[in-house]
Amino acid sequence: MSQQPTVAVLGLGAMGHAFAANLVKKGFTTRVWNRTTARAEDLVKAGAVAGKTPRETVEGVDVVIAMLSDGETTLSVFNGVDGLLAGLKEGGIVVQMGTIGVDATETLIALLKNQRPDAVYIDAPVSGTKGPAEQAQIVVLASGDREAGAAVEPVFAAISKGVKWLGEAGRASKMKLVVNAWLISMVEGIAESSQLAEELGFTTDELWGVLDGGPLAVPYIKGKMDMFKNDDYTPQMQLTWALKDINLAIKAGGSRTLPLMNNISQTWQKAVEAGYGHSDLSVVYRYLGAQKKK
Repeated sequence: MSQQPTVAVLGLGAMGHAFAANLVKKGFTTRVWNRTTARAEDLVKAGAVAGKTPRETVEGVDVVIAMLSDGETTLSVFNGVDGLLAGLKEGGIVVQMGTIGVDATETLIALLKNQRPDAVYIDAPVSGTKGPAEQAQIVVLASGDREAGAAVEPVFAAISKGVKWLGEAGRASKMKLVVNAWLISMVEGIAESSQLAEELGFTTDELWGVLDGGPLAVPYIKGKMDMFKNDDYTPQMQLTWALKDINLAIKAGGSRTLPLMNNISQTWQKAVEAGYGHSDLSVVYRYLGAQKKK
């Protein structure tokens, strides 16, 4: 137990909360912080210690996990008198696990290089959503100095089923955009295909029955089709955050035209404006069905 690194988790949304819960469950000394303090209450009951500020929360810990909603929020938590960098111990490891895009990642890397060159920055967004995170079944996409950040390995082992190391810091965030672009494209594709199936007189069960057992039977998609069938869009990944991610991917694409991603962005923006943003991203199926009736 004494050889386990101490850990701080900043940001207790669906993913950060799951990370902290698994760390506490597996015996790690864990500190937590969230702007909405109520998110930490059950974790404190389980054994975590809640800090009042990012600075206070990270003081003295070996590994700091930042799992925040976007680049702007992440940068605000790193900076300032009460920010993460002000409290980080000498030689501490900072693990940025949110999907914040290329620009914000590069800004963070430069920030640590200039203000805290002693620190180790690990860029480590994850592949997975709320359910897998709660079961420690996500995959970590990691980049950075693996040797210098060796203390992070048992932390990753506690919150995931595996780690894919991708080279220098920043490469993992780039790959995360690629992975999420594919995931989002699949969800839009199965939502539209299911709408077509319904129009032609087939149920989602009948469609899955044809796909099942073949190369197109992606388990993730089966879960989304179950949401279509049950009209239950309890969020695993909110549509709002999925829209943020596809827009980050489009921006990272530079001169590439990416017509499918652009069309998805436009459609999902309309769905968010129509009030679907806090539901699971698969709610686009319901949104498309509602458009048919107009």
